[in-house]
Amino acid sequence: MTPSLRLQTARPAGRRRSREVMVGKVGVGGENPVRVQSMITCDTMDTAASIQQSLDLANAGSEIVRITAPTIKDARNLELIKRGLLELGCDVPLVADIHFKPDAALEAARWVEKVRVNPGNFADSKKFAVKEYTDDQYAAELERIRERFTPLVLACKARGISIRVGTNHGSLSDRIMNRYGDTPLGMVESALEFARIARDNDFHQFIFSMKASNPKVMIAAYRLLVDRLAKEGPDWNYPVHLGVTEAGDGEDGRIKSAIGIGSLLNDGIGDTVRVSLTEDSIHEIPVARALVGLCAAKPSTGPEDLAPTAEITLSFDPFSYRRRPATHLLSGDVALGLGEVPRVVVRQATLDQIVHKLDRLGDFQPEIVYERANVREVDPRDPAAVERLNHEEGAFLVTVADGVELPVIAAFRLLAARLAERHPILLKDTLNPSTDPQKDFLHTLLVAASNVGSLLCDGIGDAVLIQGEEAPGQSLRLAYNILQAAGSRVFKTDYVACPSCGRTLFNLQSTTAKIRAATGHLKGVKIAIMGCIVNGPGEMADADFGYVGGAPSKVNLYVGKQAVRFNIPEGEAVDRLTDLIREHGRWIDAPAQTAGREQEAVPAGVS
Repeated sequence: MTPSLRLQTARPAGRRRSREVMVGKVGVGGENPVRVQSMITCDTMDTAASIQQSLDLANAGSEIVRITAPTIKDARNLELIKRGLLELGCDVPLVADIHFKPDAALEAARWVEKVRVNPGNFADSKKFAVKEYTDDQYAAELERIRERFTPLVLACKARGISIRVGTNHGSLSDRIMNRYGDTPLGMVESALEFARIARDNDFHQFIFSMKASNPKVMIAAYRLLVDRLAKEGPDWNYPVHLGVTEAGDGEDGRIKSAIGIGSLLNDGIGDTVRVSLTEDSIHEIPVARALVGLCAAKPSTGPEDLAPTAEITLSFDPFSYRRRPATHLLSGDVALGLGEVPRVVVRQATLDQIVHKLDRLGDFQPEIVYERANVREVDPRDPAAVERLNHEEGAFLVTVADGVELPVIAAFRLLAARLAERHPILLKDTLNPSTDPQKDFLHTLLVAASNVGSLLCDGIGDAVLIQGEEAPGQSLRLAYNILQAAGSRVFKTDYVACPSCGRTLFNLQSTTAKIRAATGHLKGVKIAIMGCIVNGPGEMADADFGYVGGAPSKVNLYVGKQAVRFNIPEGEAVDRLTDLIREHGRWIDAPAQTAGREQEAVPAGVS
């Protein structure tokens, strides 16, 4: 692990020290708390609706509000939206979201407090073309970008407003893709190019983001970013905005967001967050606020606050995923370890409550009973105890003992660093299970997802025990959904669905529900649902099939990143999508007992 990136070991790290960047009246970074923001979903030209949605978000606790400005006309209307909010006594800072149109960015900069640009499509090409760039050609492209981006930098500098340099996985330019690939490194390099242009103009009021729909990619990109910033020098201490893009809706969207955002907040990375749900954006605020409250570390006061207290080496590479290579081990008739998917463990008391209805739980099945698995419990702070276990012959399923006074992530990282690799590790969502029957399920979900999901993305964990949720069926579902969201185990259809915004060309919420109803039984198939071309096809990344808004009430269908059906009437598009899945041999008929299971309601307390 490099000295410039410190992750939790024996105790939580202090929050990464960053400079303060002002977004209107709101300070981001520095000594400020982690800020919460969201985005309105209506047409930017609908002034009244834009004002009302912005006001609703601000009243719900959104400290910054983002509005799309896809054209110069939309950007000009930001003046009326801003004026209307001020007349109502609301001075929430507004951010203009810009894609493809540098001229719209310049217009927007006249009226808002921050402009967000995506380096992959602001002044660069993205046609998925394969081309070798010579150094001279690459330098010429950078000079062209400098000519397009500098006027915006100077305009923002003159007004005293900020810029977010926000790269998205899957929407990198062809130039970056051909040199670095669609990788976290490519995301970081793309952002740094724009940052250097800003710095060359003595402009420092900018914030970075590295969003992806895959939590593993997102976590790696942010870690690499803050490592690179530290290596560039102490004056590169710019704040970062966190988000898992296209997280989806319901429980799945909340889990995926908690894994990505919670993992980074727990390690002290992140100065502002947005939870992107395919729901009315007002529902994003309580999730974001809860995550920040659970995970965000206080700003550090000195370098010593970032140093781990235990002199150990991490068992994993923080910049790339590799699963810890535990020995293949049998627990009863269930295999554990490298080469096997992480298993779901329950206590005997949990099994006793559900044994009569296992046939009705579908894929949510308990696989290992804790009391029958010869689980070894240790305190990872006791090196002698771990060493005794390491000297025993054979391999054992090992976990951190309940009651150990360490944060969960730190405890299991410490265990993984000290435990012989042959021993598989059983992860727990909490080391101090609550017995409060009134506890909020959203809290339980976010704790479990941020703790267990973070460790799975580190490559740690061969089995999972959810003990923060007493309801047996709900705890099993939570375990499986965390494994799916972390990319550790596939047991159902995977959806990548963007949140609504003013660019969206169809109703994302109702469309997503229709697609889930039609395809929710297709285990292992990944379907992207994108409201417009900005979030597709590139940001569909590794989806098998895509449903993308191409024009008002018209849909384009994709196989991977390739558009194969165009301008399908919205009323026919779901059926045409299922036809496309059939054509490519990925369709199976839904068994009667599982049809519609993806329509399960989100448990009370989640929204």
